[in-house]
Amino acid sequence: MQRRTYDAIVIGAGHNGLCLAAYLQRAGLSTLVVERRHEEGGGVNTEEPVLAGFRHNLHAQYMEFFDVMPMIADFGLEDLGLRTVMPEAQAGIVFPDDRPPIVLHRPDLLERTHASIARYSTSDADRYVELKRRAASLEAMVAANLYSLPVAVPLDDQGVALESVFGDLGVTASFVYKTPRAVIDELFETPELRALLYRATVEWGAPLEEAGLGAMFVTFVMWTMGNWKLAVGGTHTLAKAMTQACYREGVDLLENTAVESILVEDGRAVGVRARGTEYRAERLVASNADLRQTLLDLVGPDHLSSRWASRAEAFRYGPSHVLGTTAWCLRDAPAYRAATVDPDIDRCFYTVVGFDGADDVLRYIRDAYGGRLPETAAAGTWVNSLWDRSQAPPDHHAATGWFFLPKASELTADEWAEVRATLNDRLLTSWQAVAPNMTRDNVLADRLYTPDQMERKNLMREGDFSNGEFSFDQIGVNRPFPEAANYRTEIEGLYLCGPSAYPGGGVHAACGYNAFKAIAEDLALASPVVAVRGY
Repeated sequence: MQRRTYDAIVIGAGHNGLCLAAYLQRAGLSTLVVERRHEEGGGVNTEEPVLAGFRHNLHAQYMEFFDVMPMIADFGLEDLGLRTVMPEAQAGIVFPDDRPPIVLHRPDLLERTHASIARYSTSDADRYVELKRRAASLEAMVAANLYSLPVAVPLDDQGVALESVFGDLGVTASFVYKTPRAVIDELFETPELRALLYRATVEWGAPLEEAGLGAMFVTFVMWTMGNWKLAVGGTHTLAKAMTQACYREGVDLLENTAVESILVEDGRAVGVRARGTEYRAERLVASNADLRQTLLDLVGPDHLSSRWASRAEAFRYGPSHVLGTTAWCLRDAPAYRAATVDPDIDRCFYTVVGFDGADDVLRYIRDAYGGRLPETAAAGTWVNSLWDRSQAPPDHHAATGWFFLPKASELTADEWAEVRATLNDRLLTSWQAVAPNMTRDNVLADRLYTPDQMERKNLMREGDFSNGEFSFDQIGVNRPFPEAANYRTEIEGLYLCGPSAYPGGGVHAACGYNAFKAIAEDLALASPVVAVRGY
């Protein structure tokens, strides 16, 4: 029989919520996780949405943080079934003419990356490889920043640090004030390389034309490039391993149960109401839900000060990180015409198709951010069955891709239905232009998930997987807003642990990990975090 009183209650079993719950239970707090869906993981989910036997990651795809994610080692997730593969060719882009592809490889294979870029520019190849080496050397710093409460560092100080590491490569202190696009354009002369880096930068958190994010490209984006792992069996295996870790620690999980409200008494969070039943929390409630849902829907404005209510109302979702996921059941994997120049493109983990060059990518992103359907039918694509045969039936392949699209509210229901009916066909035309075997005969079935569906399925407001726009006033110590940047709220005992909090979206579990740090400090818990690692 389900208990009704716990020390801690976590709302939502996304990977951040699972992370927090495991640490809370290990620290001695009886913990309940309440999840509205039938399974844990949130955006870390793998399903068979098109045909039986073809597995598709409907949101999260590549795992770039597995080497630094504390929970993997702290809870032995590999002993609980987490398995990974790291393809040699990591990211590539192909073009609809005879230009060579560009293929970026793992950090231990940078000589191959150099050879690929050098087909266009030796100087670009030299600079990219050296930038990558130096960014890789910053891994401990990147991890420390991710897995700590955010600290305000003036841009001028960031600039001095940036120039001290990269200055001889043409990176000056002024780069911190630039847009990522300006930084890419200044560092690299090749439009084809710029196109791939533009697309990658947007996917990994930095809007191309947001001033003040220049350092993010040189450090964070360059560090993530080529660090990606494939979760064998699909990304949901991470959620399964995290769930098993929670069970092993003694966490209770209540599935198929939507939280209706957070109980607040005398200014303190004391539990939740779900399915008409009250579950009491003697020490704390933590919410993996987005900011507006947590504060305005579950707490309610009556329990908030006017400042906090207005801050929550003003928090913006999208247009950054608004995705559509396309899923394809194939007879054969794409065979790119460009493989005659570089065979690695046919076994590239992530391949960008449909763009003619850098200007094309820029127009595409501007359209999506501006609330317009991009004219270009282009996507970043994965064929995970190349490395993990469990993700497709024998002699077949499962392909998945990401479109950047307008926010869910920008189009009507009928307009989104039209997108679902037509966009995959347009992408297939673009795909066939670079991979001639990608005809309709090679496709057994396909499906497209649009932002309005993502909003309903995973409660990603507006289809924004970070549950909050990445802009200078909503990142770092300003995320979600300055008064709430340390995971604490003005409601005593109520904490934020989802991607509306720092550092935002991505499969890093840092929001849950850092929320635990704040809670451990407030409750004087004997923290297993400090005992294991120094960040």
